[in-house]
Amino acid sequence: MARVVRFHEHGGPEVLRIEDVDLPPPGRGEVQIRVKALGLNRAEAMMRAGHYLETPSFPAGLGFEAAGTVEALGEGVDGLARGDAVSVIPPLSMLQWPAYGELASFPSAHVVKHPASLSWEQAAAVWMQYVTAYGALIDIAAIRRATFVVITAASSSVGLAAIQIANSVGATTIAVTRSSAKKQALLDAGAAHVIAAAEEDLEGRLKAIADPAGVQVVFDPIGGPIFEPLTAAMARGGLLIEYGALSAEPTPFPLFKVLSKSLTLRGYVVHEITGDPARLAAAKAFVLDGLRSGALQPVIARTFPFEQIVDAHRFLESNQQFGKVVVSL
Repeated sequence: MARVVRFHEHGGPEVLRIEDVDLPPPGRGEVQIRVKALGLNRAEAMMRAGHYLETPSFPAGLGFEAAGTVEALGEGVDGLARGDAVSVIPPLSMLQWPAYGELASFPSAHVVKHPASLSWEQAAAVWMQYVTAYGALIDIAAIRRATFVVITAASSSVGLAAIQIANSVGATTIAVTRSSAKKQALLDAGAAHVIAAAEEDLEGRLKAIADPAGVQVVFDPIGGPIFEPLTAAMARGGLLIEYGALSAEPTPFPLFKVLSKSLTLRGYVVHEITGDPARLAAAKAFVLDGLRSGALQPVIARTFPFEQIVDAHRFLESNQQFGKVVVSL
């Protein structure tokens, strides 16, 4: 028996329950870990609320990320031993491999021995953010020195990871946040420029910063009306990578800007990387190198105890955080 978080209906954070469940041993090719910390993600709040790509059968578990020690190995798993300190790259389905619990099983290819310098909380705050940002900026956009990269929702864990990754290859980062409340923190986190979209002329500021080359890459999880000023400031042949849908407003298709500038608007999910063994191996190597060198340093907004999972989800959805929300066990 182990304590796990489950929900029996869609709704707000209050639908989450901690329950005692008899968990099966890890299956073939799986690793079961004793969880020390969990990293929370917006996808989990969307799943809980009924607005995610997967449709659960109740009761359902949640969670993509965890860090802990290896508890048991399924048949056919090599390279790991009981007691190893590991962290988890998000698998393809959190319904099949939910992370929120004292024990959790994952595909062995997604279980990584992370650098010993990381705390459990830091290790639980690594893989979703860095692999998501790596896949978009390095694997797909192939950003390089002097590329102007716009990062919206910049104070999120993925946004901060994108700033660090872009800086590591010498790109110029333009962080976009809603208000000026987090402006100094974003500058301190390494953003070359920060724009408060609700207080400034986003299109005008982007054009002024990136003139004359224009913005080559936009990395956006919001959608909605922000598409208009973003595409208006993009360079000919620019690439907008959309990896979320946080805006509740309709997203316009800027037809004439796309046509006149030969823009590419591309949808992206992290499973493009995690579902491809070769691309996943490259992502692992990039992230581990960055962690060891110090170029990549997880930023933790706040840590909650496991018993306060409801409060952790409330904070996750409050937009107050700067970095990753973590739960410790």
